[in-house]
Amino acid sequence: MNIAMCYFSYLAISIGLTVWVARTLHSSGRVFLIDAFHGNTELADSVNHLLVVGFYLVNVGYIALALKTPYAMNSMRQVIELESVKIGVVLLILGAMHFFNIMVFAKMRHRAQAERPMSPPPPSVVALG
Repeated sequence: MNIAMCYFSYLAISIGLTVWVARTLHSSGRVFLIDAFHGNTELADSVNHLLVVGFYLVNVGYIALALKTPYAMNSMRQVIELESVKIGVVLLILGAMHFFNIMVFAKMRHRAQAERPMSPPPPSVVALG
């Protein structure tokens, strides 16, 4: 198999997975960020966008660096094994970044909840009698 086809399929699969995870993080992370920023949707959306840009930079950067291989691809088995290792590492990185983002969102949300003033207790009911 042509090494260029191996590279192309690796790029297509890896970048496709990266885009899918980034979109999922962007849409689902918005709720946490809005809560963490006390309802400031403009700030939350801005931070969310910046996080996605950083996510793309790290992942696509790794994908590009991992593209090169010193091995000759003489059989389909070698191609599949090479791609499975490369895509497996990309998936591990995506998973690690996903859990890192969740951890950051959770810490931000916890901090925001701790900073909120406690609401006054409801007035007590006085029994007449």
